[in-house]
Amino acid sequence: MLVMVSRDCEPPLAPRLTVDDLARTPDDGRRYELADGRLEVSAAPTGLHTRAEHRLGWLLTNAAPDEVFEVHAGPGVTLNDARTSHRVPDLAVIRTAEFTLPYQTRPPVLVVEVLSPESIFRDMQRKRDEYARFGIASYWIVNPSLEKPAVSVLRLDGGAYREAGQVYGTDVLETEESFPVRLVPEWLVADGPWKAAIGGGADPAAGTGAVAEG
Repeated sequence: MLVMVSRDCEPPLAPRLTVDDLARTPDDGRRYELADGRLEVSAAPTGLHTRAEHRLGWLLTNAAPDEVFEVHAGPGVTLNDARTSHRVPDLAVIRTAEFTLPYQTRPPVLVVEVLSPESIFRDMQRKRDEYARFGIASYWIVNPSLEKPAVSVLRLDGGAYREAGQVYGTDVLETEESFPVRLVPEWLVADGPWKAAIGGGADPAAGTGAVAEG
């Protein structure tokens, strides 16, 4: 038997949300983002995620030239003119001259995402594509694992990211991009004198190798 279904019975498509709608989300510590007008909600980060985010933010803040760059934790970044794509990276390095309100509408020079179990696909696939389309020159992905902490460095090349380096454990990431930074992934999460050792300086066990990122 053939059953005819009237289009009048089809549910209406939900309207696409914009950044204006984010003002109605609760202030509950979770992260509210937009993907092509659809709301995505992430749990508040905990544990090693927050430790790695704090320590890397500290390192970048101390390395960035004053009055030229600013390091922001959890800034809202609106990625398109329609204002239907909006992300909240864990960290972003922004040129002070290109800082915008209430959300960032110009590409940061660097964004950082710290992986959580539920964010791996989003951070490594969808956000990778979105950040590249927006023109963010550098994207770092941090794995805050006690067993094998790692930092992957992606650089924009021809409208897409290419992997410029991946550093594990006690190896040293060295980059001159935007400003000089040295980073030992182990000290993003390990107990001990992290402020002295995170740049590969004071701890004799740190810095067994080096990876230069152009």
